[in-house]
Amino acid sequence: MSIDLEKIQSSLCAHMCSDVRLLKRNGHTIVNTPFSFPDGDPFVLYLEERPGGLLRLTDAGHTMMHLSYESDVDKFRQGTRGKLFEQVLANGGAEEDDGQIFLDTAPDQLGAAVFRLSQTLTSLNDLTFLNRARAESTFYEDLAEMLGQVVDPEKIQKDYVYPNMQNAEDYPIDFRIEGKFDPLFVFGIPNRDKARLATIVLERLLRAEAEFDSVLIFADQGSMPRSDLARLSNAGGEMIASLDAQDDLRRKVAKRAA
Repeated sequence: MSIDLEKIQSSLCAHMCSDVRLLKRNGHTIVNTPFSFPDGDPFVLYLEERPGGLLRLTDAGHTMMHLSYESDVDKFRQGTRGKLFEQVLANGGAEEDDGQIFLDTAPDQLGAAVFRLSQTLTSLNDLTFLNRARAESTFYEDLAEMLGQVVDPEKIQKDYVYPNMQNAEDYPIDFRIEGKFDPLFVFGIPNRDKARLATIVLERLLRAEAEFDSVLIFADQGSMPRSDLARLSNAGGEMIASLDAQDDLRRKVAKRAA
């Protein structure tokens, strides 16, 4: 059986055209699409006339407002998330202004623009899945921010190198904090590989007879293999199951920090 491309093309166009409609409501032109967020909330798109015969397709700030219900959208513009945020916009040819996501298009390109902006909004929503367990660089950014809320940032040294250890430059300590008695070494553990590396660093510190206290903060302690967790617990000090255990983190760090 041969495929009738013209018939399929006609059917496809008919279905897609019926799913995208322009509606006039309260003086605004709404672009109704079949696209929605994972929770079922539909995308909100508006159409505006622009100088030079262009049309502006905009979400009127709805996407960022929707994401703010469960995420700190200010972080979307910082660090790793910020770079990805800008990349998503650039890939879709879209821009952001005071929370609005939009793109300008010629009238005869409106159909493609609707799909491009919808894809951009979908990709922006995907940034909410850039969680601490899946993005190491974001995990460390979040960890550093949380430590700075507990301890004076001037008392925190990132990537500290202990001076009295052989090849110490190859085994940096994530964070050194001035302690009440001994320095506090904080290790972030986003995955199994880092758990093994932290164990090695701690064992080398112990062999060097370093005086220190330590706190091990996991992205998800429950995901760690038992054997790796056992070796790490033998070498290290206090453990915090995840960054979500904020009260536990504050209490254990504040108790040891100067």
